[in-house]
Amino acid sequence: MLRFVYLLSLVVLLGACQTTQGQRDFDSSRDFTLYRDWSWSEPAVSYRPADDPRITSDLTTQRIQDAVSAQLDARGLRPSNDGDPDVLVKVYMIVEQRHDNVTTHYGGAHYWRWGMMGPMMSESRTVTYDVATMQIDMTDASDGKLVWRGSTSEVLNSRQRSPTDRTQSTHEMARQVLEGYPPY
Repeated sequence: MLRFVYLLSLVVLLGACQTTQGQRDFDSSRDFTLYRDWSWSEPAVSYRPADDPRITSDLTTQRIQDAVSAQLDARGLRPSNDGDPDVLVKVYMIVEQRHDNVTTHYGGAHYWRWGMMGPMMSESRTVTYDVATMQIDMTDASDGKLVWRGSTSEVLNSRQRSPTDRTQSTHEMARQVLEGYPPY
């Protein structure tokens, strides 16, 4: 049992150190310099699974909207004041369970002095963990077609996080997603 606890904590620790590359896709025929202002699609933030109270809340929605708005502003896109935006923005927060098979090898030590080799043993376990993905879609408001999409993921841990930690994490995810906008 002690080995399992050690193994699980090691996997969680390595998962927390994991850096994820954001994924991006865009319509290369579009001139992104023409997009100057934006507005939220309805609904602005969608959750998957939709009925999961761990992620679906007004507080989380406000954090996401603040983080995405700040990142769009940093990239020169301004909120539409006249109700006629160039692009519509929608955010998806997706939480899914993932499974990894982890095998630990131990034993098999070689003792040079006596010329002995100990038996090699291994133990395999399946580790289940939650991953949160933030996906941001930008749609051309004039024709309704998707012009840019970006996403990033992070491993969720089970420790309690303060509201400040949650806000920082949300801002970091939004920064990672939008660091590739505009695409050129």
